Amino acid sequence: MPYVAGAALLQVAALLSACNSRSDEPLPATNAATPAPATAGSDVPVSGPKRVVLAFGDSLYAGYGLQRGQSLPDAIQARLRGQGIDATVVNAGVSGDTSADGRRRLAYTLDRMKTKPDLVMLGLGGNDVLRQVDPAETRANMAAMLDELERRDIPVILTGMLAPPNLGPDFGNRFNVIWPDLAREHKAVLDPFILQGVLGQRQLMLGDGVHPNAIGISRIADRVAPLVAKQLDD
Repeated sequence: MPYVAGAALLQVAALLSACNSRSDEPLPATNAATPAPATAGSDVPVSGPKRVVLAFGDSLYAGYGLQRGQSLPDAIQARLRGQGIDATVVNAGVSGDTSADGRRRLAYTLDRMKTKPDLVMLGLGGNDVLRQVDPAETRANMAAMLDELERRDIPVILTGMLAPPNLGPDFGNRFNVIWPDLAREHKAVLDPFILQGVLGQRQLMLGDGVHPNAIGISRIADRVAPLVAKQLDD
């Protein structure tokens, strides 16, 4: 688990509160996400097999407060294509989703896809902290989603969350180990904290101070996209 400054971690509570506004839009369509602005190396010709990545999570995937084409799935797709990988990253992020919400809609989302995804990015749990859901319940929901993906033989990248320290050491100790534990048990790739290096940096956050702006999303994509590329290559 990477070190994150205590002051930054305290902002997680505010982040979770802001994330609690659910989208009124229907379940995201499983077509290609709008491409993000080109990144360095985007002149590399796209080639090879077509790949589909499902980004399944909450507002941090959905692109809360950002313009169309600036979400994390968009930014990762742009980086993959910039490396010449013919990948489509489908954005199935829903603002306000808890792990229980994700558990309810995962199979339905997968069944609606025209093509079985080659990889799933799974990023939920933040709104569980807001509601102070028992970490045992969060763990059970995350495990159930990983079981479903394992049953369908779909590899996973887990993007984790941390509990703010004001919830106390008992909650934090039980919550923070969920992602590394499940990654080991299900042989999933783990990014321990989705907001690592961004939370607490004003120049990387929206005006609310709790959601990444387009530059912050770019920083996160710089870290996560190589994990996605390696999984697709493997």
